[in-house]
Amino acid sequence: MWKRNFVFRADEAVPLPHTENELFHETDPALDSSGLQMDTYLSVWLQGEGDEQVPTAYTMMYVRTATLDPVKKVGFLQPLQARTHQIKMMLSGQQKVYLRDWLSKTFPQAWEESDEHFQAIFSD
Repeated sequence: MWKRNFVFRADEAVPLPHTENELFHETDPALDSSGLQMDTYLSVWLQGEGDEQVPTAYTMMYVRTATLDPVKKVGFLQPLQARTHQIKMMLSGQQKVYLRDWLSKTFPQAWEESDEHFQAIFSD
């Protein structure tokens, strides 16, 4: 199975160079939010058929919100959402455009082999 993670700041159209695991691996769960300066992120997980390096078709997408205080290294990861209408509401138009362009240009064959339901996630 192929998988890839993109992490966006909630209000930005280009993902960070770090994955969810890299950003949140060394953090503790925040027990109390008082005094924290939380940044909001969207973590997008993409899955596809194929091997670990190259997908043959994109099959699933999951999105979750996350918050992190980068100074105190504490944060929250929300549950993953997989329903199309939830994902479409969570992602901004610019984030959808970035992801659609990345998916269709990086592995065009996998994009073409993906079903319409998957591709519809990226329409407005």
